[in-house]
Amino acid sequence: MAMATITMADSTATKWGVVAEFDSPAAIFDAAKKTTDAGYRRVDAHTPFPVHGIDGQLQQKPSGLGWIVICCGFTGICLAQLMMWWMNAVDYPIWVSGKLPYAWPTTIPITFELMVLLSGFGAVFGMFGLNRLPRLHHPIFKHSSFHRVSDDRFFLSIEATDPKFDSVATADFLRSLGGANVEIIED
Repeated sequence: MAMATITMADSTATKWGVVAEFDSPAAIFDAAKKTTDAGYRRVDAHTPFPVHGIDGQLQQKPSGLGWIVICCGFTGICLAQLMMWWMNAVDYPIWVSGKLPYAWPTTIPITFELMVLLSGFGAVFGMFGLNRLPRLHHPIFKHSSFHRVSDDRFFLSIEATDPKFDSVATADFLRSLGGANVEIIED
């Protein structure tokens, strides 16, 4: 295992957090568990592929995206029915072959299509909003070897907004967990 190093920049800059590099999924899984057990809450893992169960170890809350999609789908159903009722029964009623101008069974295809359309928009734009995208730059990109996160390295970050954060103590803690290239990142 490579020797762990701590890199510290100018102390006058605002600190974003501390990042440590790990070399295996098992190592970052174990480090994530020990980090949250130690009381850190603003912790995130950056991995080249999904590590099963790490979100539970990091004590991350479930996504609210499903509720956004359900609300958008229900809005699509209501808007479709309201639109077709208004157009067919109120604004311009036409009696064709003795059928009522507005009969709900004839509106099912359009209702389904508008529900799917608004649910899709809700999923895409809800995901952008919840993930705070687009974000063209993030302070974690300043880590000297973070470019390897998409190849073969695993990174654990603790943000400076964490109530327990102390730049030196947190860096020492991550180093004690086996983290290599521990760096204090500036905002």
